[in-house]
Amino acid sequence: MNHAISVAPLDVVVLAAGKGTRMRSAHPKVLQPLGGEPMLAHVLRAVVALTPQQVHLVVGHGQAEVREWAASQGDMTGPVTWVEQTEQLGTGHAVRLSAKAWTPGSVVLVAYGDVPLITPATLASAAEAARSQVVIITAKVAEPSGYGRIVRDASGQVSAIVEHADATPAQQAIKEINTGVIAAPADWLGPWLDALQNDNPKGEYYLTDVIAMAVVEGRPVTGLCAADAAELEGVNDRVQLAKAERQLQSRRATALMRAGVTLADPARLDVRGGVQAGQDVSIDVGCILEGRVVLGNKVRIGPYCHLRDVELGDGAVIESHSVLEGVVTAAHVHVGPFARLRPGTRLATGAKVGNFVETKKAIVGAGSKINHLSYVGDAELGADVNVGAGTITCNYDGANKHLTRIGDRAFIGSNSALVAPVEIGADATIGAGSVIAKPAPAGQLTVSRSKQISLPGWQRPTPRKA
Repeated sequence: MNHAISVAPLDVVVLAAGKGTRMRSAHPKVLQPLGGEPMLAHVLRAVVALTPQQVHLVVGHGQAEVREWAASQGDMTGPVTWVEQTEQLGTGHAVRLSAKAWTPGSVVLVAYGDVPLITPATLASAAEAARSQVVIITAKVAEPSGYGRIVRDASGQVSAIVEHADATPAQQAIKEINTGVIAAPADWLGPWLDALQNDNPKGEYYLTDVIAMAVVEGRPVTGLCAADAAELEGVNDRVQLAKAERQLQSRRATALMRAGVTLADPARLDVRGGVQAGQDVSIDVGCILEGRVVLGNKVRIGPYCHLRDVELGDGAVIESHSVLEGVVTAAHVHVGPFARLRPGTRLATGAKVGNFVETKKAIVGAGSKINHLSYVGDAELGADVNVGAGTITCNYDGANKHLTRIGDRAFIGSNSALVAPVEIGADATIGAGSVIAKPAPAGQLTVSRSKQISLPGWQRPTPRKA
């Protein structure tokens, strides 16, 4: 979770109007998924951590979809001012459209909706330094081809940004590049944006042109080189999106390990949400954690498990290839392998749900066991219940769901069907193969099955001759 960084007064402009043609998608580029949520979510979370006066979100292509997504996020997006860029006339034009809504006397920070790995700390460093100077975030890369080069004067100040095509051989050898992230006093930036010209092959207004204006006016321009160039990489196609995903997952895996979690292979874990873990947690390979996942002390998760919105108590063991969604457990439960626990499942202390068992809205009492090949849905099980293999709760009548109640210490024989609504009393025993549609009394054996008969002289059918 990002902690607030006070940088005030601050206006943040997030450019999110691009179509993203190279994504080859019907959806806006900034809504492409990264780590389980849109790229734009990562950027907004980073800028909101700076507690800005306003976030000016510049939208264009697919803006209706962007607005709909933002409306679903509650307060996560912060105090957003919507800015519509109907014509894609460049970054300078996009920022200029937001200028009327800037807070007087503020610092303006420009970020990008397709640069999703940028951190609050990096953004804050630019904003804090921009009270009386222009600040641009730079990065040093091994292969700078195609990027604007940062040219510095003898004092180390930025004197120019030279595009690759216009650079001399000496300038092309420069490894420090412009990332596009810029911060400057609003009182300076506004007039520079008004003075921008579009006399270039694309006919666009470039934000980077304000650097030359600043130099001409004698305003100091500082380049802050990011410690990690990866967080400034833009995402323009699905190849770059996949690369960003791996970088994000590496970051998240590292954070978990530093928090004390043992990962069998950090490269084979995907975290698509937030994870809170206690001490001595271990996670095997190939696991996916989505939404809000809370892991108690000494939780062990086997290989290739999928957990979404799950809370596991201390000592819980989730065996391989199990899928859990919307599940809450107490301590020392055992699940799987190959189990599917659906939303509303609650496991009390010591409960066991075994291989090829599916549960849904099932409350499983302390010490109760559903070990094999069963479906238990819309059910309440007391303590120390044993559910035999092949048992199902028939909870759906074609129109409505109904509840099955099973009392403490009941024993459900294998291959039984419990037709809800129905109640099984405490200490009751259900004979194997029974269909139970009426209450089963406490402490008694209840059996419901056809009479077994054998037919002498019966002949098995034989195949017809062609």
